[in-house]
Amino acid sequence: MNQLTNLQFALPTGSIECYIASVNQIPILSQDEEQILARHLRDEGDLEAARRLVLSHLRFVVKIARGYNGYGLPQADLIQEGNIGLMKAIKRFDPNVGVRLVSFAVHWIRAEMHEFILKNWRIVKIATTKAQRKLFFNLRSSKKRLGWLDQHEVDEIAETLGVKPSDVVEMEKRMGNYDASFDGFDSDADDDSICTPSYYLKNKTAGPEAFIEAAECDGERRTGLHKALALLDDRSKDIITRRWLAEDKATLHELAAIHAVSAERIRQIENNAMKKLRAALAT
Repeated sequence: MNQLTNLQFALPTGSIECYIASVNQIPILSQDEEQILARHLRDEGDLEAARRLVLSHLRFVVKIARGYNGYGLPQADLIQEGNIGLMKAIKRFDPNVGVRLVSFAVHWIRAEMHEFILKNWRIVKIATTKAQRKLFFNLRSSKKRLGWLDQHEVDEIAETLGVKPSDVVEMEKRMGNYDASFDGFDSDADDDSICTPSYYLKNKTAGPEAFIEAAECDGERRTGLHKALALLDDRSKDIITRRWLAEDKATLHELAAIHAVSAERIRQIENNAMKKLRAALAT
């Protein structure tokens, strides 16, 4: 990170109320003071000037953060993200443009808060496109009543925000969803009252212990089969392998041609070999 975003301020960190009270006591800079400090920062890289610019505008970050309380995220986190936006704005502020720093910085502050809200409001990202992001932050204020929007309200909001009515409907559905805990919280509840996903999505036949047990049994069967095959003579082993273990299984007549005997003789050898294998596997 650059030096500006690494600035340290002597502000309380334990309580958000104490922090807000402290930043509200910091004097607001006049336009002339702001211009002088901004030029010192731009022309000389004066970090003390940057510090004073940041401190004098922290109260505005708090004010903006309060406008996002309805999203259920900690106000301290929103303020922290807004402070990052403030420092980015101060780094890019040009005093020659002739506007106050707060007018320039508000867009940077909101952008950082918006990004934080979009990443943390839901486990699944709720807005990815530009239209969805616009809807997410405007739909709450555009709704005139609680409950689902009717078609007239959908069309009105879509026209106001410059998006498609289908986008409004889709975003309303997304915002109406909620995150549910997979495991739940009440471990003392009776089994009949459990309705968390971990209960009704559980596949009792696919637990780790079942897979381990199946793998061990499969390994034991393979080992036993190899030991049993080792007891057969070469011809019997070849017949059993080609008839039962090969991917492309051979017929009795194909094996008869290979071993220069009749198909009936191949069947007899196969039956005798199978009896030996069953006896060996049974022990």
